[in-house]
Amino acid sequence: MKILHTADWHLGKRLDNFSRLEEQKLVLDEICVIADQQEADVIVVAGDLFDTFNPPVEAIELLYKTLKRLTNNGKRPVIAIAGNHDSPDRIDSPDPLARECGIIFVGLPNMEMKPLKMEDGFEITRTDPGFLEIALPNYSYPIRIIATPYANETRMKQFFGEDKVTSLQEALKESWANLAEKHCDEKGVNILTTHLYMMKRGGEILEEPDGEKPLKIGNADIVYSDSIPTQIQYTALGHLHRFQNVGTEEKPVIFTGSPLAYSFSEAGQQKYISMIHAEPNETVRFERIELKEGRQLVRKRFDNIDAAVFWLNENQNTLMELSIESDTFLTSEDLKRLRSAHSEIIHLIPLVKQAEMDLSEGNQINLDQDMESLFADFFKSKKGQEPNEEILNLFKEITTQNA
Repeated sequence: MKILHTADWHLGKRLDNFSRLEEQKLVLDEICVIADQQEADVIVVAGDLFDTFNPPVEAIELLYKTLKRLTNNGKRPVIAIAGNHDSPDRIDSPDPLARECGIIFVGLPNMEMKPLKMEDGFEITRTDPGFLEIALPNYSYPIRIIATPYANETRMKQFFGEDKVTSLQEALKESWANLAEKHCDEKGVNILTTHLYMMKRGGEILEEPDGEKPLKIGNADIVYSDSIPTQIQYTALGHLHRFQNVGTEEKPVIFTGSPLAYSFSEAGQQKYISMIHAEPNETVRFERIELKEGRQLVRKRFDNIDAAVFWLNENQNTLMELSIESDTFLTSEDLKRLRSAHSEIIHLIPLVKQAEMDLSEGNQINLDQDMESLFADFFKSKKGQEPNEEILNLFKEITTQNA
């Protein structure tokens, strides 16, 4: 049985004011092509379908069109859970219509999916809160999926009872163990999908990407991989944007990562989906399949404008964070040359070399000076050099307007 695992689509996300929607269309089309070429039997999308609780209309349309396409006209089940960027109610709301297409949305923890039989397709044969079993027409064994959307302690108490004074880790561990014991025997493929900050106990702390709503606040919201039941053969995670295994080779626990680099902290990262090959009571085999669509995010630093302009002209299909180191501030002519060389410089960071200054207590500010001289002294104290004529003219313009 082949299971395609992807996550963290963040549809509607922008890089500052730069829209990524066209790139998202291309990379989701690529994922659909891979699913067909690899003849995937099941699709799992492990949360953060959208970037915000109220995504733009174009992002909503893109999600539904992509998921419907991934179902292969209802023959292939698609399970999509909510992440911490998603509104659980928005994810759950289209479920009655989505089910008719073969899409199973799971927005809230402990949600119970209804039985379903697709004509000439798959069948949901057994359900429990947070669990479903699916029979596929070409297999003599089923796939069992424990599905836990993003959950924090507050939300877990809402679904498991206010009197349950346990940590998120313990609540999930107990819930998963009960479901696995009840439903996940050795006669089917058993997987878990969830959207959490998960790590190995005693392992290194994993960095959350810039711009991501943090899940790890102290240690309260960490869930350790040893809480996964032994019956589970593969765990499909969402949240962290870099592909990594926080389990073992025998029992993979995979963050598949985002399909695009969404912040400059992800610059240079190769993006993937995970293709899982699974049989009952056997160690699963999974492979990373590279995603090729989407523009590279690049961080570059130069100390020479000419060198920067040359590089920018030679590397057009990128989104740039550009740092320019110089002895003085960039002039308007410098800025114009850089912007003309590359239309998608998202961040332009001037780095002025600061001269050493004597900031001993003996240095006094002369408050009897005029405003322009006071500004010049302040600028020099902060930047280590006199303001140039362009900055002084800008200061005069501002003070004149406010006079």
